[in-house]
Amino acid sequence: MRDEQVDVIPHGIPDVPFADSSDAKAQFGVEGRTVLFTFGLLGPGKGIEHAINALPEIVRRHPEVVYIVLGATHPHLLAKEGEQYRLSLERLAEERGMKEHVIFCNRFVSLEDLNAFISATDIYLTPYLDEAQITSGTLAYVFGAGKAVVSTPYWHARELLAADQGILVPFRDATAIAEGVCAYLDDPARLERTRRNAYAVGRGMIWPAVAEKYIASFQRARADRRTASRTALASWTLAGRPYELPVRRFDHIVRMTDGTGIFQHATFNVPNFDEGYCTDDNARAFILCTLLEGSGSESVTTDLDRMTTNYLAFLSAALNYRTGRFRNFMSHSRQWLEAMGSEDSHARALWSLGIGVSSSPDEGHRHLCRELFERGLPVVAAFTSPRAWAFTLLGLHHFLAREENPDTAAAAMRRKLTEKLVQLWRAHATPDWPWFEHSITYENARLCQALLLGGRDGRDPAALEIGLNALGWLASLQTTQTGCFRPIGSDGFYPQGGARADFDQQPVEAQAMVAACWEASRITGDPRWPREAKRSFEWFLGRNDLGQALYDAKTGGCCDGLHRDRVNRNQGAESSLAFQLSLVEMNLAEVLVSDPVGAAQ
Repeated sequence: MRDEQVDVIPHGIPDVPFADSSDAKAQFGVEGRTVLFTFGLLGPGKGIEHAINALPEIVRRHPEVVYIVLGATHPHLLAKEGEQYRLSLERLAEERGMKEHVIFCNRFVSLEDLNAFISATDIYLTPYLDEAQITSGTLAYVFGAGKAVVSTPYWHARELLAADQGILVPFRDATAIAEGVCAYLDDPARLERTRRNAYAVGRGMIWPAVAEKYIASFQRARADRRTASRTALASWTLAGRPYELPVRRFDHIVRMTDGTGIFQHATFNVPNFDEGYCTDDNARAFILCTLLEGSGSESVTTDLDRMTTNYLAFLSAALNYRTGRFRNFMSHSRQWLEAMGSEDSHARALWSLGIGVSSSPDEGHRHLCRELFERGLPVVAAFTSPRAWAFTLLGLHHFLAREENPDTAAAAMRRKLTEKLVQLWRAHATPDWPWFEHSITYENARLCQALLLGGRDGRDPAALEIGLNALGWLASLQTTQTGCFRPIGSDGFYPQGGARADFDQQPVEAQAMVAACWEASRITGDPRWPREAKRSFEWFLGRNDLGQALYDAKTGGCCDGLHRDRVNRNQGAESSLAFQLSLVEMNLAEVLVSDPVGAAQ
């Protein structure tokens, strides 16, 4: 881009008269005092602690100084940590003996009130901590009102305060802040000169002047505009457009969840209380909410934090601390229905806890996940279920991402379980049946995904190759002649040498393929895998044997399966979570392939 293609327009500010600060101080009860001022949403990045640490030296030389900090705590910080940062600043002021010299105004103010605060200001402080601050509305407002500024050298401040229009001080340097403030207070003539220089420059920043610059820029752009060639429509083809994913709807997950956890089953889209809860589904739900929180998707629902906490509380209650085993089924009356759950449900719990350790933005959640994971991991050594090995490997992948010491019990377990799957393959695989068992049953792609991660993380190329070979064969089995994804049906599965069951097709099979294919894509870069992931995901949306969508776009629920002649309209937790987790996987994927699924077959 050439320089002449860029117009620089300053941050707009209100037009206020140049005035002496003493006239406005009485309304705040600070008449006769020198006012230092900072305003804006409060948060750690503002560096206010360094300004407070500078106050003792400033007050020693100018005892009349008072520092006003105006602004509410940033809503995101308030939701996550409450007023912890503001309280730490108040404690710091007290420890530094500055209680009489600091005023916190914890509120939003109107523009009229803000202009009154600015009018009462002698020196404005912006001790921000991040250099990459492209613009600061607070700095622009105060500077344009003709106030002296002492600031750290973030980008906007470096540009605006040049040529004797302010004082720049190093980041995180309370001594330099004190020297900068006192340089003005010790030299009133310099303070006045800086104010007048700032006010003069600020005349080019007032809203009418900024509006004129915008109009001039638009007029130049309009004059330079050329009619686009009609050939530009070529980029509108499906091959040239980004792949559009469904909008996330969370209504059904919220509907299926109460204060205990998520219900297992639904009758149509209504929770079935009679079937109660299970660890399997609460683990899946915890994975979903944790990934959404970690990706900044808290806007999905205001209940997200509460729901995540409920699911984790369920997992915590499910663990029998004496045996180290997770229970699975709980009645609606909150009674456990078994002494211990299946190996698969135990391993799914570990999988979810591993993700909690690596991805939860909540420190308390991470600590509890680590404790539960470490208590539940040792018993897996005696497990015989290959899927339990696989689910645990998925959890270990995430858990060990947080481990600094690779020589841990968790790392040893990863090696052990990876080798178990490798040995299983070698015991059963043949050239025409390259699989881990004599039957292809449920969540099949998870075996492949686990070996891909175990092989990559454990630097085991043999395991990695087996995972890729098995996934490739499974993908070929699960693709129809018309290019649809057709998972192995649960109505009989697929025994070696026997008849394959094409129905009842289950959502968890599509979810497993989506996740495994994206993992293969990230590891190999082979464009085949994004296509396979997309093919599997579109099964939910109607690209299947019946041409009917299982996903309910109105609520975010998902039907329980595809029969030979119909869709199972019940929207249980397992199915709805399978779709939601697949959608997360598609959104988080590094590249979304836009070419048709059938391309390059």
